[in-house]
Amino acid sequence: MLNRLHFLLQNLIRAFAFHPLYLRFMKICHKCQKEIADDFFVGRQAQCPSCRSDLHCCLNCSFYEAGAYNDCRETQAERVLDKARSNFCDFFRFKESGKSSGAAGSNIKDKLESLFKKD
Repeated sequence: MLNRLHFLLQNLIRAFAFHPLYLRFMKICHKCQKEIADDFFVGRQAQCPSCRSDLHCCLNCSFYEAGAYNDCRETQAERVLDKARSNFCDFFRFKESGKSSGAAGSNIKDKLESLFKKD
């Protein structure tokens, strides 16, 4: 019985942790890992406000995948040698990482764990 309750609790926590209301997408710099504002325009020469590294580069692109042909999943993109430098790629799309909103997600998880806590 306790194993079944534990299994249900884990599934419930997973469901709430990735619920669309608690999930938001943000732009994160590949070098300093700091969040870039949503309204910040990422042009070809844009730099991170925190570390001044180039933002329009392969390492910040959603198509970048180490090990793929030319390290890019976009088949029509031209080869770029320096992945951390700014480039002229027309297929660039900033990689958005999903982060759960910290306070709401952790509060729900804590409440659910305390509800089924072993004494």
